Amino acid sequence: MHLSNLSPPELKPRKRWLPSLIWLVPLISALIGVALVARSIADKGPVVTVTFNSAEGMEAGKTKVKYKDVEIGTVQGIRLSGDLRRVLVSVQLDKDAGKFATQGTRFWVVRPRIGANGISGLGTLLSGAYIGVDIGRSTTSQTAFLGLENPPIVTTGQPGHQYTLRGESLGSIDIGAPIFYHRIQAGQVVGFSLDPGGAGVIVNVFVNAPFDRYVSANTRWWHASGVDLRLDSSGLKLNTQSLATVVVGGLAFQSPAGQDAGEPAADKAVFRLAADEADAMREPDGQPLNVVMRFDQSLRGLSVGAPVDLRGIVLGQVTDIGIEYNDAQKSFSMKVSMALYPDRLSRRSSDALPAPDTPGGHELLEHLVMEGLRGQLRTGSLITGQLYVALDMFPKAPRASVDVRRSPIELPTVPNTLDELQVQVADIARKLDQVPFDRIGANLNGALENANRLFGHMDTEVVPQARDTLAAAQKTFSTAESTLREAAPMQSDVQDAMQQLTRTLQSLNALADYLERHPQALLFGKKGDTP
Repeated sequence: MHLSNLSPPELKPRKRWLPSLIWLVPLISALIGVALVARSIADKGPVVTVTFNSAEGMEAGKTKVKYKDVEIGTVQGIRLSGDLRRVLVSVQLDKDAGKFATQGTRFWVVRPRIGANGISGLGTLLSGAYIGVDIGRSTTSQTAFLGLENPPIVTTGQPGHQYTLRGESLGSIDIGAPIFYHRIQAGQVVGFSLDPGGAGVIVNVFVNAPFDRYVSANTRWWHASGVDLRLDSSGLKLNTQSLATVVVGGLAFQSPAGQDAGEPAADKAVFRLAADEADAMREPDGQPLNVVMRFDQSLRGLSVGAPVDLRGIVLGQVTDIGIEYNDAQKSFSMKVSMALYPDRLSRRSSDALPAPDTPGGHELLEHLVMEGLRGQLRTGSLITGQLYVALDMFPKAPRASVDVRRSPIELPTVPNTLDELQVQVADIARKLDQVPFDRIGANLNGALENANRLFGHMDTEVVPQARDTLAAAQKTFSTAESTLREAAPMQSDVQDAMQQLTRTLQSLNALADYLERHPQALLFGKKGDTP
């Protein structure tokens, strides 16, 4: 068969057809990926930035954000701030957590901590640190927040009320310190700051329900921190609320005894924070009367805050202790400033007393000073040596006057008994110094020498003669004894004489009795006798 006999091949164009089904797989995958990305974007909430001092315990892509132990987001990234002083943490919130991106929301890092409320965050030892959240009450959106370095003591929605306390000192309390009502823990300290004027501190507290209903307008607040140990003119005082306050301090509140709690106070009401319970429960004293006293003696043992006492009633306290030099007399005087509260005396008086800044009050003060009202330093405790200022009447004190127009008013003083005794002892010592003890000693020594010589003379001369005299006396007594024996003749004669003397006395007694009955016998003789 020859090749030439073969017919040439017939070329036909290929028909157009749909692409191969294998290309549908990547297309579908791409669509699914886009859908997943869209869904992921749709499921994500807003991104917020939280500023912390340190990123300790946090890791991008792993650290979770939780609210009441429920995950609501994840840390997306961590970077330094522009000034390199802080870290900026980007947090991706879930879709349902968009309401957390509002004003008032608080973020903090949950890690193991030891604080006033005990040990917290132990669960993070295994799971790692996470960011805790407390939702704010505002509806205004916010995406930049300043993180807290410590967990908040009170979270949103916790039943109770917040109050503001103003005091002179923070004492030993800290955030989280307990608050007690009748020694039962009723709340905690949530914050503190310095007063804008710098004269004190502001303490923010939270009282849990139902104890907040006992906080009213007349509630008193005071420091219950640690152990209240005092050594003053009143002696030794020890007081504490509980063992917890010894370690972390605390506050306490209560209404005065005999007074109802009244209506509950409004949220964030302002109260005075006293130094102790006694100061808190003290009745309002009104306006103080500033007075000055000058003492010419040592003020050792007198301190600022020492009481000013009027026969057992504390009228005020010492506010300042100073010294002044009198150029005319070339001497120093100790100046003591005091704040007196006359209202304390008026509350205990059955009769109304005039106010101190009125003409009647001035007249009363002038009269009392004229009658002997004086200030005197006295020892409040022999153990501590603390002094206090006593106001009392001294009728025999030197006359003095007071200038009621002067401010502050200066009241006269008298020295205390101990100082007078010291002066008397000093006078006695000066008089004793004038006694010539040396000459007295020399004279006494000479007298003793003379006495010694006299005793020697008596031993050598007088004593032998005395022995001879005693021997002679003994012989005389022996002779008398032999003479007075019963068998001796002289003894018999003496007995006869005594018998005759006895009969004579009996006759005289009979004669005296007869004459007493018949006195005329002296003139006419005895009846029956012949003339």
